Amino acid sequence: MPDSPCPPVPRVLGVAVPSPLRRLFDYRPCRESPPGGWQPGLRVKVPFGRREVVGVVVECRDESELPLTNLRPVAGCLDDAPLPADWLWLCRFAARYYQHALGDTLHQALPGLLRQGRALEARTRERWCVTATGREDAPPSLARAPRQAELLTMLRQHPHGLVSQAILAQSFSRDQLRALADKGLVARHEEPLAASPSVEGEAGLAEPALPLNREQAVALAAVHERLDGFHPCLLHGVTGSGKTEVYLQLIEAVIGRHRQALVLVPEIGLTPQTLARFRRRFRAPVVALHSGLTDHERLDAWEAAASGRAPIVLGTRSAIFTPLARPGVIIVDEEHDGSYKQQDGLRYHARDLAVARAHRHRIPLLLGSATPSLESLQRALHGDYRHLRLTRRASRHAPARLELVDLRGRRRQGGLIPPVIETVRETLAAGHQVLVFINRRGFAPTLACHACGWMAECDHCDARMTLHRQPPLLACHHCDRRRALPDACPECGSVDLRPLGSGTERTEETLAALFPEVPVHRIDRDSTRRRDALEEMLAEVRRGEPCLLVGTQMLAKGHHLPHVTLVVVVNADAGLYASDFRALEHSAQLLEQVAGRAGRAAHPGRVLVQTLHTDDPHLRLLAERGYDALAGQLLEERRAARLPPFRFLALLRLEAPGEAAVVALGGLASEALRQRIDERGLAVDCLGPVPAPMERRQNRYHLQLMLAADRRSQLHEAGAWLVAWLEGRPEARRVRWSLDIDPQTLA
Repeated sequence: MPDSPCPPVPRVLGVAVPSPLRRLFDYRPCRESPPGGWQPGLRVKVPFGRREVVGVVVECRDESELPLTNLRPVAGCLDDAPLPADWLWLCRFAARYYQHALGDTLHQALPGLLRQGRALEARTRERWCVTATGREDAPPSLARAPRQAELLTMLRQHPHGLVSQAILAQSFSRDQLRALADKGLVARHEEPLAASPSVEGEAGLAEPALPLNREQAVALAAVHERLDGFHPCLLHGVTGSGKTEVYLQLIEAVIGRHRQALVLVPEIGLTPQTLARFRRRFRAPVVALHSGLTDHERLDAWEAAASGRAPIVLGTRSAIFTPLARPGVIIVDEEHDGSYKQQDGLRYHARDLAVARAHRHRIPLLLGSATPSLESLQRALHGDYRHLRLTRRASRHAPARLELVDLRGRRRQGGLIPPVIETVRETLAAGHQVLVFINRRGFAPTLACHACGWMAECDHCDARMTLHRQPPLLACHHCDRRRALPDACPECGSVDLRPLGSGTERTEETLAALFPEVPVHRIDRDSTRRRDALEEMLAEVRRGEPCLLVGTQMLAKGHHLPHVTLVVVVNADAGLYASDFRALEHSAQLLEQVAGRAGRAAHPGRVLVQTLHTDDPHLRLLAERGYDALAGQLLEERRAARLPPFRFLALLRLEAPGEAAVVALGGLASEALRQRIDERGLAVDCLGPVPAPMERRQNRYHLQLMLAADRRSQLHEAGAWLVAWLEGRPEARRVRWSLDIDPQTLA
């Protein structure tokens, strides 16, 4: 059979390089072509300015706007085969949708080692297995080699063999392994370090599935109906209703068809417990992708998913860019969570990219939440998503309702009033655990002078500095500026400086003094900086002994705490009257999620919510009728106000060290955009520019311009024009700017 002809060599390669510029750069191919010829998806080293960078070939063509003789050649190709086509498609889609530079998008979506030019290949390890000869009676020669005989006996006890490190850890040597191999008794195999098929690739479950109740069975059957097509479903289940069991049994069906499942979770703190549960259930390999991995671990997991060896991929937001060889389902747990939205650089939303990706692959998409986002809920109510309901908890107890506790005129200790402290005492005496939720880190929100009213404010932000006791200092949680505690008031010289309000440290200190016989565990970003610190604390809590947990929203998301029967919310008022129109939605979701930690097992739960506004109609509706009723009312309010999900938004953010520069550019941009909208007849509203809610942050001035439209296509046309206009303006080079499509916060 004659050799197939080599593909023609293109004269021009359009390469995306890591740069904020929204364009490709043309290069000539180098003399040595990759084995499969030049094609999109190959990583190349290219000269860029005075340095050499790693870029990705996006186009192969024969023409360029520049004379071919002026093009610089590619320095070299890094790959024999292109990166996965589904990954390249998703990056191009994300760059186009979020109006971001393609080169920077590709750069951010790659594991760190691939950005540096490392080859996409699996790291391997040695595994030693007993051969058929070795399973027979030991040969007489081993009588004179007792350590070899011991090693052979040990390996016989492991049908799948043992890796070299495990063997050497038992005080055996490589010489003994080689001696057994020379006798034909054992054999050495090279296997991938991540998701090795030789051990984990068996079909079936490692532990049996749990029985489903009627609602769970109906939900699972609904997804099973269309495993071979795009089928978006919203699994709307109360906390503790068994959504994870539905995920697990759906994944079982998918991997039974030799396809892969991608599961997204919102927080790195949820990854270890979810990963452990998945690995207990399945014999198949499960790999994780999150920010806590080393560069080598991340590349191993990425390669295992791309090659198809890992049928189950679990990760946080950035895992949406993981390539899959045989995609079968995408699951987004806690789909409402704000951490799925990237807040800088490429401002993508992992949930929305999951929708686009599932549609592209024609596979089911399952979005799960007890408190769905209004966007997803509206799509389910409109019929775009199938709405699957789980109204009952897996335990026999109904979800605890919120009990509003009036703070007005009450003395507080560590943020808690005496009746609440007494309820905590009774719960601990009954042998149960208590979770105290306070969404403020540190000891107190600020430090104030009792004589003149001075408050500790950040020099770089329009914000007050938080008082910390461990270690003692003032810290700004917006710019991370830190300052030593003053000995006296800088305004009047008084030494009567007092902390105002309560943070997690102060509440922890108060509870430790009130209940010295009970351990108090504080769980926030400060106390869990050390790797595995969160898991160690939660493991101690799950032992079931009476204790107090004091935590921020890290504790509110997805953790199963079966011995917690009382949840106390120190102050529920933060989101009631904020300037962001989504603040009430996010606050209600957080309250419902933290309330869902109570009463998840043998004993019923109770939730006490301290507030200064017990008569607030939204808060009362949430307490009396639950999140679903409040969400329905908020949807009607959004419809009347012409806000998402009934309109589409984009937010232009401008910032610079000087106020004059952002004000001038904001004025020019709004004037030019309004003129363009009129010329094109676009139904797009341009609002602003106005100062950001926090105008000065990190010693920079922030300004905003909002675009709103009924049709997404018109919003994108206006946004694309605005981005191109800014890139061509010399004034914009002195200002940092970004366009946020579908912003989740106006801060």
